[in-house]
Amino acid sequence: EVQLVESGGGLVQAGGSLRLSCATSGFTFADYAIGWFRQSPGKEREGVSCIRSSENVTYYVDSVKGRFTISSDNAKNTVYLQMNSLKAEDTAVYYCAAAYGILYSDYEAMYDYWGQGTQVTVSS
Repeated sequence: EVQLVESGGGLVQAGGSLRLSCATSGFTFADYAIGWFRQSPGKEREGVSCIRSSENVTYYVDSVKGRFTISSDNAKNTVYLQMNSLKAEDTAVYYCAAAYGILYSDYEAMYDYWGQGTQVTVSS
């Protein structure tokens, strides 16, 4: 059974930091790109960052470049999203997802499996 489980969300003040985790199981981690998406009320889901750890490829949407860092622990099949200098506009439910065989994508239709999401709230 494929599982992606996000954790690490919470409430933080603007300027603060959070680290999200996406623990995966049930598929060959090296064959998949893992992406982070977010969705806030009234907005479409947005691709934030992506990693294909076996190919050492990462992607960031422009709005988070220099503030967010994606990484992976291949031994634990887990991907992390370190979020620094958080802003109120980063408030959203954050989802991780897995896409087979690609290097990276911010297009959600490319992704095969999804987690349930974790809430990130940044107070201004």
